[in-house]
Formats: sequence, structure tokens, C-alpha cells
Amino acid sequence: MASAAFKVGRKSSDGFILVAVLWILGGLAVLAAIYALYVVNAATSLEANNDRIQTNASVSAALELTAYYLGAVKPQERPTSGQFNFRVGGSNVAVGFRSEAARIDLNSAQPPLLAGLFRVFGAPSDAANNYAERVIGWRANATNTNPDQDKETTAYRNAGLTYDPRQAPFTNVQELWLVLGLPPAFVERAMPFFTVFSGMPTVNVIDAAPEVIAALPGMTPERLDAFLKQRHALRQDVNSVFQLLGPARVYATVQGSKAIRVTVRVELAKGRHINAEAVILLLEDAPDPYRVLSWTDDFDG
Repeated sequence: MASAAFKVGRKSSDGFILVAVLWILGGLAVLAAIYALYVVNAATSLEANNDRIQTNASVSAALELTAYYLGAVKPQERPTSGQFNFRVGGSNVAVGFRSEAARIDLNSAQPPLLAGLFRVFGAPSDAANNYAERVIGWRANATNTNPDQDKETTAYRNAGLTYDPRQAPFTNVQELWLVLGLPPAFVERAMPFFTVFSGMPTVNVIDAAPEVIAALPGMTPERLDAFLKQRHALRQDVNSVFQLLGPARVYATVQGSKAIRVTVRVELAKGRHINAEAVILLLEDAPDPYRVLSWTDDFDG
């Protein structure tokens, strides 16, 4: 009987040990799986961080080279647009730059020019003029002697909006979404042709998009077509440029601004492409050659 009891106890003990071992092995397997997942995630994170570092370095290098190139030229001889390519850290980088004077400045443009762009996108003349006045109303300074501005503020409140017009310059073109009475469709289409950085009431017609040139008051389809065909050939002939524009020359210039929009396309070593866009302000007699005014990229999709 004692021997039989001993055998039964031994089998029970063996079974307990076996179960314990299986539990330990299972726990180790879970830990191994967790560790493997951690390693994979860490590697992915490190790779993503490395790509971000490479992208930032490439875009920064593009801005540095653009500022250096333009800063080395006398202001009166400085090109208002251009492009170049280079390699850095295993990445291929394509760069294009263009003066912000090629866009319509929301803070400096007069109503006829603002209305002209809205008309280009299909707004009836009366509606386009109203949209331009709304833009002016947003940026107009608030004063005790400006009854029109009081009316503008009242209009926002009567519309049920929880904010008043800024009554100061636009800080970003995205503020167009806040301006009372502007249809979203027109805001979306017009936004790529506006800026807040040029500080100029005129537009550089050599570099401007066709939509911007078409917006110049006094421009006709025939004159626009003729001008677009000849403008680059006449880049250095200012008199001929203005002659081609006719009455539209009042809002035109061939001068650039100190604000430069830089577009960058980075091709990383593994073939991924990142697009970035920044606006820089060229500085003179300052410790740094330029200052970044805005920077966006599609790294995160």
C-alpha cells in the first residue's frame, strides 16, 4: 500500500511540474513575441525618424542654398525665379524658387485686383466686388472715425458668427475661410494665388500664374494670350512688357520681393518622395541670411 501511494504521489508531482514548465514556456513565448514586436516597432520608428531627419536636413539645405544663391547677387540683379538640384545624405533634392511678388498680397492689394481674381474663377462682377470689399473689411484697422468698419463688425455679429473681423493684416491666407460672405468654392480655388508675404500692391507678371495675370484690371482674353506667349522672351525688356499689358500695367511689376517661396522635392535613398514648401525672407545686414516664414511638407501624408 505504501509503495502504491508513493507511485500515485510521484505521478501527481510529475504532472504538476509538467504543467508548470508548460506555463513557463508559454510565458517565455509571450515575452519573446512581445520583445519581437517591440524590436520591429522600434526599428520602424527608428527608420521613420531617420527619414524625417533626412527630409528636414534636405529641406534645410535647399533653403540655405537658395538664400546663399540669391544673397550673393545684387538686389537689382537678383533673379525672381529659378531651379536647381543637389544631393545630400543619399537623397536627391530638386528645388524651385519664386518671388512671392508673383502672388496677390491679401494685405496690400487694392479692391479691383482682389475682385479680378474672384472674377477669373467665375464670380459675377457685383459678387466679385463684394468679396473684395469683405477682404478689405477683414484687414481694415479699427478706428473711432471709421463708421464702415463698425458696419463690418456689426455684419459679422448679425450673421451669428462668434468672432469679429481681425481689423488688422491677414497673418495667413487660411484666414480667408473666416471672412464673411466668401463662398468656400471660391476660397479654395483662389487661395493658391494669394500671399501675405510680398507686401506689394502690384504683381510680378513675369513669374505670376496665368490666373493672376488674368485678374489684372483691364486685362482681356486676347491681350492675356499675347502676353503669355511673349513674356519670358521679353523678361529684360520692361517697356515691351508693359506695352503688351495695356491698361493692366497699372497693377503690374517685374520686380521681386524679399519673400521667396521655395518648393522642394526630396527623393530618399529607398525611393520615397517627400514634397515640401517654405517661404523665406531674405535678410540684409543681419546675423542670419534669411528667416523662415512658413514651412509645410507631406511627410506624414
